[in-house]
Amino acid sequence: MSPRLGRRRGWGLTMAAAAALAVAGAVTPVASNATGTAATAGNPTACANRVNDTPRKLVDCVTQTDLWAHMVKFQQIADANPGADGHPSRNSGEPGYKASADYVASVMRAAGYNVTLQEYKFPYFSFVGTPVLREESPTPHSFAIGVDFNPGQVVGTTTAKLQPAGGTIVPATPTPSSASGCTAADFAGFVPGNIALIQRGTCTFATKVANAEAAGATAAVIFNEGNPGRTGVFTGGLSGNEHIPVIFTTYDVGASLFGQYVPGTGPVMTVDVKAITDPNRSDWNVIADSKGGDPNNILVIDAHLDAIFGAGMLDNASGSATILDIAQQLKNTNTRNKLRFIWFGGEELGLLGSKYYVSTLPAAELAKIKFDLDADVTATPNYVAGVLDPKDGVTLFGRGPGTAMPPSIFAPSAIGRDFGIDYLNSIGKNHILFSADGTDAFEFQLAGVPASGVLTGQDCCKLASDVALFGGTEGNFEGNVPGTDGGCVDNPFRWCDNLSNNDPVVLTWMSKTFANMVGHMAYDTQVFNAPRPATGHTKAVAPGNHLPTS
Repeated sequence: MSPRLGRRRGWGLTMAAAAALAVAGAVTPVASNATGTAATAGNPTACANRVNDTPRKLVDCVTQTDLWAHMVKFQQIADANPGADGHPSRNSGEPGYKASADYVASVMRAAGYNVTLQEYKFPYFSFVGTPVLREESPTPHSFAIGVDFNPGQVVGTTTAKLQPAGGTIVPATPTPSSASGCTAADFAGFVPGNIALIQRGTCTFATKVANAEAAGATAAVIFNEGNPGRTGVFTGGLSGNEHIPVIFTTYDVGASLFGQYVPGTGPVMTVDVKAITDPNRSDWNVIADSKGGDPNNILVIDAHLDAIFGAGMLDNASGSATILDIAQQLKNTNTRNKLRFIWFGGEELGLLGSKYYVSTLPAAELAKIKFDLDADVTATPNYVAGVLDPKDGVTLFGRGPGTAMPPSIFAPSAIGRDFGIDYLNSIGKNHILFSADGTDAFEFQLAGVPASGVLTGQDCCKLASDVALFGGTEGNFEGNVPGTDGGCVDNPFRWCDNLSNNDPVVLTWMSKTFANMVGHMAYDTQVFNAPRPATGHTKAVAPGNHLPTS
């Protein structure tokens, strides 16, 4: 679906214009040069000591040097704290995440904020080392993780003959037709101890694996069905009740193994999946309050601090660096509204940190939060300039309509949104409106808090329409290398979302865009003084965190 572009005022032109004029200290965004960086670079000494009590002053003091220094530190933290898989990591529940939280906390305390680390628990899972799928005979060959196969989250090790389940259709038909492994009859004659080769299609993966287990299989290899859109490597959702390791492969890998099958001889395969599970692992939100500002009128400024696979430098050290630098530039400023900077954990696992924060906050305290601004990915080399809008925003993935929000959310959200658009206009950048679905801002909206924010998109999936607006390359763009493999972000076993996957120039102008929003909303009166009605909104499930089950 085509993105919904443009600038729409939620309360009408007259009220939006009045809101802009009513903001204390509101000014025209700082001018820019052709690259989108500030025309008048912030003087480090001046910025460290002055009161940045207007958006222009704040924007001027957000510099590439300071932002990139935080990025370098996050990469160093990841490098110094490998996860259980042996790679640099800032994943939730791992030492690299806690070190990131401690770093942010120390910087914020040094800047004079009141800092707390809010602990919560979650079910932790991590692979140990690198899972293995290997053909031992007749053609010895190790398959590439993340390219040829992905493992399910079930541990186990076996070396055994491979045996196809009934119902396999190779070559694949143009439309889905395989019911491989969906009934016990598909395992008639299956030799206990063998590894089951099963084709995707018709029934759930959990059903296929349960039937394989009942037949005595020691592992299950499920290959993609082979129809258009169902050929590449994938990961399927399981029930959690499986007892044998499960491997998901491309159609080509599965079809090749199926073609090699000779009854009684194999091929012989090795499946090896090791993992750590902890149903009660600790994770932390970092919460830092300004010492000044009206405590009954709180502006939350947030980013998620966690990664999903590895260092997580684009998603989301970049947004974390954005709000950390802005917080430092406001350390001498007593804003009208109290500022609460939050770095959330567990966002990549289903908005865990923000859900915990919002759900455990007493109603009286939640009522004091009048607006939320979220920075989620701010340095994509092959960027889009996205601004969050709960009314007209489209989803980042799929580009369909976002979760519907009532007027009590989308109307005031437009005020903060437009300060982002204003700055992008001032530096000659187009913009696209995204919903907050899948971001921590979503949890605030569901709780009745207006919200906006920024994001520069993932490195996986730039559309032709995006290229028309922003330039760049259709598809994905990792660092300076175009590709078609889905990018480094949110893909397992790539371990490539490192510092080189970020553009410091994009990071700078998008951080300035966000700073313009913060600088205005820190002094807002219209949204902050308005009563907030109950939304009556039913909580929805955040998209983007679930695997296909069939």
